[in-house]
Amino acid sequence: MWFKQGRRRKLRAQPFPDQWSRILTARMPAYGRLSRMDRAELEGHVRVFLAEKYFEGCGGMEITDEVRLLIAAQACVLLLHRDTDYFPGMRSVLVYPGPFQGAGKAIGPAGMVTQSVGWRHGESWHTPGSGGPVVLSWPDVLAGAADPEDGRNVVYHEFAHQLDGESGWVDGAPALDDQAAAAEWKRVMSEQFRMHVRAVWAGVPTVIGAYGAQSPAEFFAVATEAFFERGAALRAANPEVYRLLAAYYRQDPAAGCSMSQDVCGAA
Repeated sequence: MWFKQGRRRKLRAQPFPDQWSRILTARMPAYGRLSRMDRAELEGHVRVFLAEKYFEGCGGMEITDEVRLLIAAQACVLLLHRDTDYFPGMRSVLVYPGPFQGAGKAIGPAGMVTQSVGWRHGESWHTPGSGGPVVLSWPDVLAGAADPEDGRNVVYHEFAHQLDGESGWVDGAPALDDQAAAAEWKRVMSEQFRMHVRAVWAGVPTVIGAYGAQSPAEFFAVATEAFFERGAALRAANPEVYRLLAAYYRQDPAAGCSMSQDVCGAA
């Protein structure tokens, strides 16, 4: 552990290549909106992520610096201001040139679960000891990076599943500091999930995407997308969800600042 932490400190201290900054500035508007402090922290996390994770192209997909950077930078947004082990359950990222076929589950109105093979935009695997992987469609990665306000980001979604799995289960409850925090999370998020399911089946518009009604795990992942990309709307519509996510991620996107900053929006 000491050796790993020392190696990571050295990686984070390395200068971030200008070419990498140009790629992120051009492709990921959220990167350019970060304060200098947060941008430096994100760049250090990206350094570690790229050194520790293996990327593989599937279906003819070529893995370039742009591919690796855009995935790593978006994933590492979820790690800002937090003690992190850099998604320890995931060692590899598989990237397709478009949607790919995979197995999916759906929950019907009566609670019946059906499973079928269909086209997927992303997947996150959690078999213990397997090392992942996270599987992503490259056009969806690009789209998520390009529009930081539409509430849809496949990288945030799939890596939120990885954070969820750090508790030992992928059930919508990530690992928390103490039992009181875990109990509050379970109470609040369970109720909010039930309310979300009722709203979706009633056809009521929701800030958290309708796919979050599939399960508590999907609710957490979709709520994470809304938190980072539609923070003000989520805070207004689901203040309890926003409060818990802000405490967990140690960020306050609705206010345009991070919890580690003394002045919101400081450059």
